[in-house]
Amino acid sequence: MFDTPLDIMLTIGLVILSISTLGLVYRVIKGPSVPDRVMGLDSIGINLIGITAITSIILRTDAFLEVILLIGIIAFVGTVAFSKFLQKGEIFDRDRSN
Repeated sequence: MFDTPLDIMLTIGLVILSISTLGLVYRVIKGPSVPDRVMGLDSIGINLIGITAITSIILRTDAFLEVILLIGIIAFVGTVAFSKFLQKGEIFDRDRSN
């Protein structure tokens, strides 16, 4: 499995991102406030992008590029929705007069 120094570094990066994701899951569950939880969820999305990218490099395939794009889009939309909820208390505006 460890044929080159690149494989070693990729595996170390994968382990570091996995440990970081576990710490962020703790932040999402025990976060003292809602903004801390939103920040944790956004960071988990970024870590998932990194984990998927490293896995794609280790497996020497580009099949995961669409998955990386999809995770990024979902993380962005989720962050925007949470931000709007924190600002106004609702995600969708029912009143169209403004």
